[in-house]
Amino acid sequence: MEPFSVESWLASGDEDVWTGMMKRVAAFHHKHDFAGNNGHDMGYRIALTVEELGELAAAITKNKPIEEVAEEMADVLILLMGHSLAMNIDLKASFEAKVDKIMQRPARKGRLGIRVTEYTDS
Repeated sequence: MEPFSVESWLASGDEDVWTGMMKRVAAFHHKHDFAGNNGHDMGYRIALTVEELGELAAAITKNKPIEEVAEEMADVLILLMGHSLAMNIDLKASFEAKVDKIMQRPARKGRLGIRVTEYTDS
């Protein structure tokens, strides 16, 4: 069994918040047999992500109630967590490493707002 698969998350005895969240997403994938029904195909998953990001953008730009914005954010988060299941990636470790990395970067003010990225001004 791969360490970050649906099955390994379902079998986990850990009780921390992240594991609890991943177990719920894994249970959703297991319930609907995502792996056996093309639900782990990353081309398909990226298309779903674009769709959900559009719904999030629409909720924000159309000034929908904050509860609708929060629901769309949750959809995006659930999809990203599912991506990590589909690819057997330790998303928590990747998150922690990335936050450590970006905390070392300087902020830059662009035309639209602040950026914290590795790009250089041209």
